[in-house]
Amino acid sequence: MDITNPEIEKYLTDLIPDRDEVLLEMEKIGYTREFPIVGPLVGRLLYQMVRLTGARKIFEMGSGFGYSAYWMAKAMSHRGDASSGSKIICTDGKAENARQAMEFFKRGGVADYIDFRVGDAIAILDAAQDTFDLIFNDIDKESYPLAFEKAMKKLRTGGLLITDNVLWYGRVLDPKAPDASTRGVQEYNRLIYRSEAFISNIIPIRDGVALSLKIR
Repeated sequence: MDITNPEIEKYLTDLIPDRDEVLLEMEKIGYTREFPIVGPLVGRLLYQMVRLTGARKIFEMGSGFGYSAYWMAKAMSHRGDASSGSKIICTDGKAENARQAMEFFKRGGVADYIDFRVGDAIAILDAAQDTFDLIFNDIDKESYPLAFEKAMKKLRTGGLLITDNVLWYGRVLDPKAPDASTRGVQEYNRLIYRSEAFISNIIPIRDGVALSLKIR
């Protein structure tokens, strides 16, 4: 199910100024491989949130070949804080994705902002010593409730938790969802709205993006 009118999504996408050649190449790879990148509408939202919040310590759960992290790293670089220790910890289970992502980061001039770790995103976050200004969650959907539990502990008060695919192609409407992925997204959405530690909203662009501000 399309959660927005495809013509509206095309209209919004066509409004976006030209991306740099690295982003365009990444978008082409995502399309040809049918690899689920967040796309330019959500990419620009991530860029905006990094600039708006001034996030310097970011953790990304599920980085793929680096598309969403590239947007966030560009926000850091355009902010001009290369010497401030700003860093994005990227995670992915496949070493090949990490290798390809680092090539894109180097070409885009943002590799210095990236610490790419291969392995299970939740385990890596759980082991992290820092707390973070922003956590972006885009891992396997059945793991979303656990991701929320772990992220809540690692996000500073005033920090922002952003999660992709929270409308899950409209499957969240099924009260008796047969698959673990849909149930995971449904439970995640219940958790973010019921938690007294967060103020949350879901933005219905692309496949749904949740913004959760940690208030305590």
